[in-house]
Amino acid sequence: MVVAAVAAGAFAAAAAGQTLQSSFGTAEAEGVTPLANTSDARASFALGGDAPAGAPELVPAAHYTDASAEVQKLNASLQVTQDREARDAAAARAAAEEASRPKTCLPAHGTFTSGFGARWGTTHYGIDIANSIGTPIYAASDGVVIDAGPASGFGLWVRIQLADGTIQVYGHMNTFSVREGQKVKCGQQIAEIGDRGQATGPHLHFEVWLNGTKKIDPRPWLAARGVYL
Repeated sequence: MVVAAVAAGAFAAAAAGQTLQSSFGTAEAEGVTPLANTSDARASFALGGDAPAGAPELVPAAHYTDASAEVQKLNASLQVTQDREARDAAAARAAAEEASRPKTCLPAHGTFTSGFGARWGTTHYGIDIANSIGTPIYAASDGVVIDAGPASGFGLWVRIQLADGTIQVYGHMNTFSVREGQKVKCGQQIAEIGDRGQATGPHLHFEVWLNGTKKIDPRPWLAARGVYL
């Protein structure tokens, strides 16, 4: 009985071998070369063969990008954007400040003591604002300094020319702090009140010359621009 079982097993194995061999033979006959084992399949694929059906796609390493390099590029782009936005915001603030800045200012604080017109048998071509020596004198408008130094009758003077050609004269000052050719802005200190020249006491003598030649009353000129004495 044992002998019969062994014989039966051997017969079954032989039959299976023949069936497998027959299958291989059929595949070869049809032009299909079976792979010997899984290792052979992997080797064939790695060497450039066609991937088996259903196998995952392999992407060459060269197609991958360095994540850290991408992050650096994004950070650099973000920094450029932030810098541009900061510059734009600063420019907008500067433009707003410039637009709101006064264009005409009081040339000095003090007591109005003399106006434009006839005085003591002559013509007084400006207005006088009295205060103590050293009181600040300010540019009444934006402009360019065209004179700064000694002047007959004024002791020391500063003359500022505006963009439209108007000239402002500041006289009898104790000291001045601007130079010829310097650009000044409305409200910027340019000198100090003094009593130099033909002065009866410390005060600012202020004149306005239209077109650089015609001397007019500074009070209405200032008032028309929102500055009152």
